[in-house]
Amino acid sequence: MNNDYITSLLKEDKRIDGRKLDDHREIKIEYNVSKNAEGSARCKLGETEVIAGVKMSIGEPYPDSQDEGVIIVTAELIPLANPEFELGPPNSWATELARVVDRGIRESKMIDFKSLCIKEGEKVWMIFLDIYPINDDGNLIDASVLAALAALKSARFPKIEDDKVVFGEFTNEKLKLSKLPITFTFGKIGDTIMLDPNSKEESVLYSRLSVS
Repeated sequence: MNNDYITSLLKEDKRIDGRKLDDHREIKIEYNVSKNAEGSARCKLGETEVIAGVKMSIGEPYPDSQDEGVIIVTAELIPLANPEFELGPPNSWATELARVVDRGIRESKMIDFKSLCIKEGEKVWMIFLDIYPINDDGNLIDASVLAALAALKSARFPKIEDDKVVFGEFTNEKLKLSKLPITFTFGKIGDTIMLDPNSKEESVLYSRLSVS
C-alpha cells in the first residue's frame, strides 16, 4: 500500500481499516490452548495472533533475592508469523518484545515473588513465560502482553513428589495475581498519534510508545 495514501488519510483523522485514531482492533482471548503447559492462552488482536505458555519448575533463587521466586520471559519470532522473521537465536526485536512484557509484569508487582519462595536461599518456584507470535499484522507488543497475562491467569502449580515437579500433573492451586497490567501501544506518523497500529501503519511509523 502506498505510504502517501496512509499519511493522507491520517491528516483527515482516518485510518486505512476504518478505525478511529483511539480505537483498538477486536480482541479475542482463548485459554488453555496447550494441555502440557501449566498455563496457556491465545490472543487475537485483529489479525495479529500470539500464543503464550507458562511452565513452572523448582530452582535456586538469585543471589540478590534469596527469598523470591523467578520469572524468565522469552519471545520467539518465526517466519510463520512474518516472512521478515528469520530462524535462529533471538534477534533484537524478539529481545525487546520479551523485555517489554517482562517489565510490565515486574514493575506492576502483579506477582508476589516472595510467595514463590519454598525455602529461603535454597528453593523457589521458577516461572518460564514463552511468547510465540504466529501471525504478525502489527502491534505484537499489546497482543503478547494480553496473551501472557491470560496464560499467567490460567496457570496452575504442578504436582510435586520428592521435591521434584511431576510434569503433566497439576494441582488446583493457581498462581496468585494481584492485578493485570494492560499495555497500550501508540504509533506516531507525522503529527498524528494512533492506538494499536496495524502492520501497514507500522511500516511508516515515525516512533512508537508502549505504556503499561
